[in-house]
Amino acid sequence: MKLKQAFLGLIAAGLLATAARAEVSEVRISKGFGILYLPLIVMENQKLLEKHAREAGLGDVKVSWLSLDGGNVINDAMMAGTLDFAGTGAPGFVTLWSKAKGIPNVEVVGVSGMSSTSLWLNTNKSEIKSLKDFKSSDKIALPGIKTSLAAVVLQMIVAKEFGEENYAKLDPLTVSLPHPEALAALVSGKTEINAHFTSPPFQYIEAKSPNVHRVLSSTDYLGNITLDVTFAPKKFVDANPKMTQAFIDALDEANGLIAKDKKQAAEIFSKSSKVKVEPADAQEMIEDKDAKFDTTPNGIMNFADFMHRAGLIKNVPSKWSDMFVPQLADRKGS
Repeated sequence: MKLKQAFLGLIAAGLLATAARAEVSEVRISKGFGILYLPLIVMENQKLLEKHAREAGLGDVKVSWLSLDGGNVINDAMMAGTLDFAGTGAPGFVTLWSKAKGIPNVEVVGVSGMSSTSLWLNTNKSEIKSLKDFKSSDKIALPGIKTSLAAVVLQMIVAKEFGEENYAKLDPLTVSLPHPEALAALVSGKTEINAHFTSPPFQYIEAKSPNVHRVLSSTDYLGNITLDVTFAPKKFVDANPKMTQAFIDALDEANGLIAKDKKQAAEIFSKSSKVKVEPADAQEMIEDKDAKFDTTPNGIMNFADFMHRAGLIKNVPSKWSDMFVPQLADRKGS
């Protein structure tokens, strides 16, 4: 009898261990380029997801990082099932959320807010002083046409400048090009690219070139709202609630480090940057009044409402939390 009880005890212990390990033991995360991705860059550098996964009882988790830029590229990777968490521009996420809503195998959900700052439209063409000066022959580089963060923010600005019905007025001028390559093209002045709508550090580096000047800043038109978020397949989040919470906790800790020690955060960014950025310059960008890093989304509904009015999405949420995991429901987002 005692032998039978011991045997049953071993089975129960094995089942409990299996249940504890039922969640994934490997996580794939993508991040893009620039200061907007600083929370994820810090998370990777400090191995914060590994730390919080262990604290959640998930053991030693392998975390793989990819660098992807542009909403279309990230959305395709997510739909293909090659990513578990992704950092992306808010419009790219809203587009995919709306498109996949109600489709079990491809539905996505927001996991967190991430960052906000000002985006600058820079040009190497001296006669361009405002949006009204752009001609049909001009080319504006941004990471992805139509759905990337820069593309939709530019549309929102154009709508305010020329009327909402003309939000796509400059779309024919846009060219899909990752920020590092667009920076090189604009500064060289040797390609068809004569403007670049971009984020830190690229806009700061461009502005130091004597042939480049700023046309506008996004915060002058839209205020300071969350520009980048993280998201995941809904089926992944539903199957891995502890891992999802560990990711949120890791991001909160990363943001805490950025707020507490901007010098260290700048050094981490400088080492990871695809383009050369001195730590002192990175710190200046992090300390910019428009740079904010927060897990709680702010102003996401501005994107959803605009994109719905413009016919870019069909499904529109009634409130911001409809698009995000329930773990964020108690936060004061918008």
